Amino acid sequence: MIYAGDLTMRALTPNDTTHLVKWLSDERVLAYYEGRDRPHDESLVQQSFFPEDDGETRCLILHADKPIGYAQFYPLDAPEKQRYGYAKDDVVYGMDQFIGEPAYWNRGIGTQLVTAILHYLQTEKRAQKVAIDPQAWNERALRCYEKCGFRKVKELPLHEWHEGSMCDCWLMEWIAPAD
Repeated sequence: MIYAGDLTMRALTPNDTTHLVKWLSDERVLAYYEGRDRPHDESLVQQSFFPEDDGETRCLILHADKPIGYAQFYPLDAPEKQRYGYAKDDVVYGMDQFIGEPAYWNRGIGTQLVTAILHYLQTEKRAQKVAIDPQAWNERALRCYEKCGFRKVKELPLHEWHEGSMCDCWLMEWIAPAD
């Protein structure tokens, strides 16, 4: 469990499927995560969020005990490290997240969430760096990540499929402060 003020992140369970289906069939959420042309039903949620152990940690985000979103983090494997220019012995994590309840958008919760995950990854997983790859057009996400200490490292042209075409993304990096 990860705690940060009113936020709690706990391991995702099959009982959380209903929340994911609700959020990932909402066009407002899909505009930023997965795409409006990819609404999720229960089967797709099971396939996407409950695979065999793949090394990812998947969490439900709660605000004052109300489920509001999803987060995942994972150590980058050797091919990913090489693709992004990291040394093979660097401890680098990737992360993704979304707030699925639009009523909780634009309230600073994303910044609180990302900061809490970064603290956890540094203190519990000994992460030296965290990499994310938001779509270049997503100004709200870019501002949130920059507030949390990420910096743009390089453009990733045509990096991610979204709503029928490949989109440019940014590779952004957070470096753990020295102890």
